[in-house]
Amino acid sequence: MTTTLKQRLQDDLTTAIKGRDELRSATLRLTLTAITKEEVAGTTARQLSDDEVLTVITREAKKRREAAEAFEQGGRAESAQRERAEGEVLAEYLPQQLTDEEIAAIVREAVAESGASGPKGMGAVMKLVNPKVAKRAEGGRVAAEVKRQLAG
Repeated sequence: MTTTLKQRLQDDLTTAIKGRDELRSATLRLTLTAITKEEVAGTTARQLSDDEVLTVITREAKKRREAAEAFEQGGRAESAQRERAEGEVLAEYLPQQLTDEEIAAIVREAVAESGASGPKGMGAVMKLVNPKVAKRAEGGRVAAEVKRQLAG
C-alpha cells in the first residue's frame, strides 16, 4: 500500500521530534491539526484524500506567507523569519510551483484562445487558466497576471 500524504506528514513529524527539530515538528503539528479539523468539520467525520490534504497544506502555506508579510510591515523581522521558515517546511509537501514566466505563458495562451480583451474578459480567461495551473500557483498570482495582460 502506498503511503498517503497525511501518513507522510505524521512519519516526518515523528522523525522531527526524535531529531529535536523544533521548527519542523511545530509546523507539522499545526498542519496535522488543520487536517484533522477539516476531517471532523461538517456532519460526519471522514478521511481526507491526498488532494484535500494538499489543499489544506496550501492554505497553511498561504497563511504563513501572509503572516510573514504582516510581521515584516509591523517591524517584527524575527517573527517574519519564523513564518517564512515554516512556509519553507510546508513547501516541501506541495507540488513544484510555477514561475512567473510559466504563469505568463499559460495566461497568454488562454487570452489568445478565449479572444478576451479588457477587464470584462477576466472570467473567461480564468476559467481556461485555472485547470492548467491547479495547485501549482496561487490564485492571486494568476489573477494579477491575467489582469496585467488584459489591461495591456
